[in-house]
Amino acid sequence: MGQHKKGRGGDSDKKLAYTTDPAGFNPFKDLANNLEGKEETDFDQPIRIKLEKKGRGGKVVSLVQGLDSCNCDLTEMAKMLKSHCGTGGSEKDGEVIIQGDHRDKILAFLKKEGYKNVKKSGG
Repeated sequence: MGQHKKGRGGDSDKKLAYTTDPAGFNPFKDLANNLEGKEETDFDQPIRIKLEKKGRGGKVVSLVQGLDSCNCDLTEMAKMLKSHCGTGGSEKDGEVIIQGDHRDKILAFLKKEGYKNVKKSGG
């Protein structure tokens, strides 16, 4: 009866694989510290550019959504985008509306201005 079952024994080279101590080893501690220090800046907010033609008599417009979360003047941004695209447009309900399909031009312009999270959405 002096024999031990397999896997149990007094092997001194085995290491503890778990802990119940709340202050014990946390493999995600460094990851959590990195995420706490990083906050989204104004230029990291998601901005989406989509094409829409519903309710506009068949005419297409490019809608720029998400600029209202940035600390920028929407009227001034609409003016710069209209000038860059060479077309008309407006600012309404937190969106910039540019007449015509100018999604590629708008995307390139916003990336050049320093906005990082800019994507085309929709069809």
